[in-house]
Amino acid sequence: MSIKLTCLTCGQGNRIPEDRLGGGAKCGTCGDRLMKDKPVEISLDILKKAERLDDLPLVVDFWASWCGPCRMMGPEFAKAASALGNRARFAKLDTEAYPETGSRYSIRGIPLLIAFRSGRELGRRTGVTPAGEIADWVGASARA
Repeated sequence: MSIKLTCLTCGQGNRIPEDRLGGGAKCGTCGDRLMKDKPVEISLDILKKAERLDDLPLVVDFWASWCGPCRMMGPEFAKAASALGNRARFAKLDTEAYPETGSRYSIRGIPLLIAFRSGRELGRRTGVTPAGEIADWVGASARA
């Protein structure tokens, strides 16, 4: 069975065999790895495409550099990304760089985590959250 994933670097859609997820699958266009063990900073355009296309959960941390809780959340988010391996992908989107995200995603406060898969929102979580709770939440959201 194949899985659709958007390259979080160039935005190209890719279809890869499910058994190659952990084997360093790369984008057919730019050659960057599709599965990373850390969060990737993305643009709003790439997020729009990935939220529709991706067959794996994509967990996005909406944050801003001036936000103290967002800075506290960063290391926990990175630990969760590393712990979940190839069961989900993790990305960060700077709400200051893309102010239209506030209205598009009904953001009322940051840090905010939203999990997407195959064109739908799986769930959201606001506030600083420990890595273990993030991993549990992503696992529960993916099964929903």
